[in-house]
Parts: sequence; structure tokens; C-alpha cells
Amino acid sequence: MRNDARRSRRHGARNALAARGRGYSDPMRLFVPIILLVLALVAAVSLDRPLPPADLVIVDRSDVYTLDPQRMSYQHELRRARVIYETLVNIRAEDCEIVPGVAERWEVSDDGTTYTFHLRDDAKWSNGDPVVAEDFRRTWRRAILPDSAADYSALFFSIKGAKEFFDHRQRLLADFAAAKAAGGAPDAQELWRDTLAAFDEMVALRAPDPRTFVVELNAPLAYFLDLCAFPCFAPVHGPTVDAFVSIDPASGRMIQRHDWTKPGRIVTNGPYVPTVWRYKRDMRLELNPHYWNKGAVVARSIECRTIENPNTGVLSYESGAVDWLTDVGPEYKTEMLAERRAYLERFKAELDAGLALGGRVDDVVAALPEPGRGERRNVRGFNAFGTDFFSFNCRPALPGDRANPFHDARVRRAFALAVDKQTLVDRVTRLGERVASTLVPHDSIPGYPRVDGLGYDPERARAELKAAGWEDRNGDGIVEDANGVKFPTVDILYSTSSPRYQNLALAMRDMWKRELRVAAECRGKDSKLYKEDLKKGNFMIARGGWYGDYGDPTTWLDLQLSGNGNNDRGYSNPEFDRMLAEANAEKDPARRLELLAECERWLFTVEMPMLPLCNYVSVYGYDPVETAGMTDHPRLEQDLSTLGPRERRAEVAGGRGRAVQTPAAQDGLP
Repeated sequence: MRNDARRSRRHGARNALAARGRGYSDPMRLFVPIILLVLALVAAVSLDRPLPPADLVIVDRSDVYTLDPQRMSYQHELRRARVIYETLVNIRAEDCEIVPGVAERWEVSDDGTTYTFHLRDDAKWSNGDPVVAEDFRRTWRRAILPDSAADYSALFFSIKGAKEFFDHRQRLLADFAAAKAAGGAPDAQELWRDTLAAFDEMVALRAPDPRTFVVELNAPLAYFLDLCAFPCFAPVHGPTVDAFVSIDPASGRMIQRHDWTKPGRIVTNGPYVPTVWRYKRDMRLELNPHYWNKGAVVARSIECRTIENPNTGVLSYESGAVDWLTDVGPEYKTEMLAERRAYLERFKAELDAGLALGGRVDDVVAALPEPGRGERRNVRGFNAFGTDFFSFNCRPALPGDRANPFHDARVRRAFALAVDKQTLVDRVTRLGERVASTLVPHDSIPGYPRVDGLGYDPERARAELKAAGWEDRNGDGIVEDANGVKFPTVDILYSTSSPRYQNLALAMRDMWKRELRVAAECRGKDSKLYKEDLKKGNFMIARGGWYGDYGDPTTWLDLQLSGNGNNDRGYSNPEFDRMLAEANAEKDPARRLELLAECERWLFTVEMPMLPLCNYVSVYGYDPVETAGMTDHPRLEQDLSTLGPRERRAEVAGGRGRAVQTPAAQDGLP
């Protein structure tokens, strides 16, 4: 069926269902004029860009900040990166098993420290160039270089010599700066040549021929293949990227301009190529004609829209203009999930029977009768592999050399103990999330012990604050130190991309005022400025959140390592660094997990660099009748290349491409 015919059917079906009340509670009818306005805006956008309708239309709350895979860190960025670029191995969405990617096969040495990857002959870049082993070696060098300021540089430090090279380059740059300051004239180009030679000598990455890539590790790493599937390990096209590289004569640093990521210039090796990118508006992905497995790609084109306003996002979805709303607006989640529960309860017998026969939730639900008034099937909640938290700024001083009370772990513990998380979940987020006192979601990693951190204890919170030297000394309600200096007003930074963050910040502000008698102010910024303030340490407490990147506790625990690119808190403790290194050096897998659990327990009962609140529940808007391929594995690694129209997905599964499996049900959340 042609794209335009399918899209016409989809719109007609959804509009007819809306007329009968499907998916709309009575208050939603008030928005019908607004929905018509949304449709008019969608039409206007289409006139502005006369392209055929995409097979799959997605709405994200935020745009991606970059298409450079070595600089990405946000979940929606990484999801897009996985289909723009392809790594040595891939993560299969439905079960998170490792499957071949650019490498068609690989061997591991008996001692577990050497991986030899054999690249497939038909792996090509979108311009037709072959993908070769040197592409990976050069790209990984780029990721390891401190010049890149990549968030994930530390993930490469398991490679023999990588950390030593990183430190060596930093010393060279420091020496260069010192020579400049002393009036010398060091040669930046010579420094760069020395750096490249040092990499070749120090780092155990080899490309003995175009189809063979050899990696040596410091020690066996159980999850190394999982790391290799992470987008920051994806290759970039050297000639294209290098055209925008220069060496700064003033600092000696490698400077990377990012014009190479623009449509028309970018060269990719994954299923898709970006052909349109209008920041904060939309991105168009088209099938890469040179992708080795293009016959397995379900949606031949994808339109990714950015709609920051959650109300507009939901209205656009309800209008029928969107296939997948990746984050249902917070004002709608509770009501829409209740309508789904009502629908499933009415057809509970049929649902149970279908599941008992081995059916998948979306397939069974898609075959059920139409929802009635006050019911819906086009929304679904998933327990996610992530944790919502707020970060404490742990640096010795705040910007402007202001004293930072949160440098003291006792103050951090006091603020953590004063937060009633169950109330936040019940009255603020209202999605039934599991309260969290640590980072790693319970029962999400096989064999990892359950770890509990600090709970809600206002009396102990006040005692911790007093032990740190802060108390109401004269009964006037003002918390001050021994010198009469008032506890500073706490600056709470949050992003304005969702009302959830503001609501949480306001609720905690009130709790800290009530329990600790400390004043706080909430400061909202748009996503880009918020991220900049995080990196600069321009906050006292800041909204955060993390989804696991791979199936090991270190995907969370590494966030607290000294110097980690994602350590926005500026937390640095040599004892924790030592404990984590000791755990990772343990060769017995069960004992290693026990040691990692001890690290996490110490972090969240003693150090408290951040305040975990709850484990995420992701609420998606999509209709299983029309859109198939959504996985509900806890890691929620949605593969855009296998997601799309149900009819097209059936064609791919029927033999025109690799087999496409439908994901299994997630326990407790049909």
C-alpha cells in the first residue's frame, strides 16, 4: 500500500473513532477547535516543505542537540543515533541480546581481553564508500581525546592504554599552555603530530586490514560487547568530519566544527540518512540506499517533530497527525492510562486468553473490538530502565567563589532525608512509579542485590543539618552557622521541557522549608540553557535523570566517578573511585555484583551526591492497530528501523528482510 493511501486510511479511522468518543474523555471535547488549529499548522508545515508523507511520524518533547554520536547523551538523541549510525554489534530491541552489526562475526581470546571483529564486505557509508576497520580506530581515538569534551570518554578506558593516552594528552596540553604563558612559541601542529603518534603507540586498537578490527582490554569486561553497541562507539565518516577539524594555535587543542552533521553534508552508515533538520521543528530521515540490510527496514522514511509544549503534543497526536508520541504530556498521563485500564478490564477475558496462547500484548490488543466512550487503547505505560533524581552540586565552591554548603555530605543527607518521596509520587507525578532511594532500579539486572538508601526521616534530617553546623540558634526560624551567617537561599535548577520538573522542584522547596526551615527558589530554563548551566556547575540543586545505557550497574555508578563526562555534580571522592575499581577488577561475576552493590549502598547512605526520587514510567501514545514493533523490554531500546506500519512490518517479517519479532509483554503493565 502506498504511503499516502495508508496515511489517508489512518487519519480517517482515527477521526471517525474520535467522533464516537474513542480516546476522548468529555473534557477533551473542549479542545476540538484547538485540534483543528493543530491540523492547520501541520498543513502549513507541509506546504512549507513539500515532501511526501513519512511512513512513521514521531513527536519528541526536545530536539536533539547534536548528530555527533561521540557527543550525545540524552535518550531521544541516542535513539535516533542508533538508526543513523551502526556500531560493530547491535542490541536487538525485543530482548536486548547482542546481534551482528557492521561486524558479521567476532572472536574473544581465552583470557577474555582481546576481541577480533570481522567486518562485513557489504557495509557501506551513505555515499557508497566502504566501512573499514580504520573508521572505527580513528573514531574511537576521537572519542578518547580530551579535546572532544565527550560525555562518554570514560567508557573507552577499559581499552588497554586508553586512559594513559587521555592523561598523556592532557599533560601535553597543560605543558603547551605553560610554555605559551612563559612567552614561548610552541608549535601546535607538531604537538598534534606527537599526539597521533602517541595514540598509535599507547592504545591497543589495531586495524591489520580493512575488514579486521582488534581491541585489547586491560582486563576481561563482561559487558564489553554491550558497550560496543552503544552509539558513542559508532564510526563517523573520516573525510567528512576531518574537513571541519582544525588545530588551535593558541591552545594546541583539536577544534571540531559541527557543520559536518548538517543534512546534505552528513555521511552515515546506518539504516537512515537525515535529509532535513530544522532545529526545534523537525528532522526527516530517509532510507540509506547503501545500507547493507535495507530490506529489513520497516519505515522507509521517518519524520521526527519537536513539540516542546506537552498539551500541543497530545493534541497533535489525538488529531491523527502522529504515529508515536514518545512522551505523553504529564497532565494527560493519569487520565489516559485510566482509560486504557477501563478498556482492558472490559476485555479482560479475551486479553488473558490471547496471552495464554502465546500472543503479544500489542497484537492481542490490536485484535480486540473498538474502545467505547471513556476507553482507549492508543496509549501504554512501561516500567523504564531509568531513575528520576535531583543532583546536589558537590563542588567546594559555587560560581563566583561563593561558599557551597552542599560540599558537605551531612548537608546533602539532611536535604535527602527531608523529602517525602511517596507524597511526590502520589500527589505530584501520579503515575504509580516505584519510589527510589538508589539509582539502579530494583530487579532490573539479573543477579544484582537489592540496595536501599536513605528514606524519609525529618528528625534525622534536622540532626544532620545541625551536625554540619547549621541550626536555628535563637528561635527566630532562621537557620545559620556559628558565625551568624544565614543558610543561603537554595537555587533549584530545572528544565522547562516538562511541568513535571517544576512541580517536583516546588514540592521539594516546600518540604525543605517545612522540615529544615531553609528557603529555596526554583529557576526554570529551556533545555539548552539548562544543560549549559549543568555543565558549568551553575546551580545548587538541579533536576536530573538517567536511563541505563547498558545492562550493568556501572551504567549508573560510573556517573559518580571523578572526572566522568556525565558527572554534572562535580562529585569527586577517591574512596569511591577505589571501591568501584576494586569491584570492576573482581573476576567472579557474582562477587563483582556484590561489590558494586556495596558501592551503591555507600553512595546513597553516606555520600548522597544526588537525590533519587523514583523509577521512571514511560507513557507512549501509539495505536497498536496501526503501529507495530514497540518493545517493552525494561531497557526500552526502541529500534526505529523495525518500528512502523503494521502492514509493512508484516511484509518484512514475511521474507523480504530479516525476521522481525514482536516484543513480549512487560510484567504488570499490559
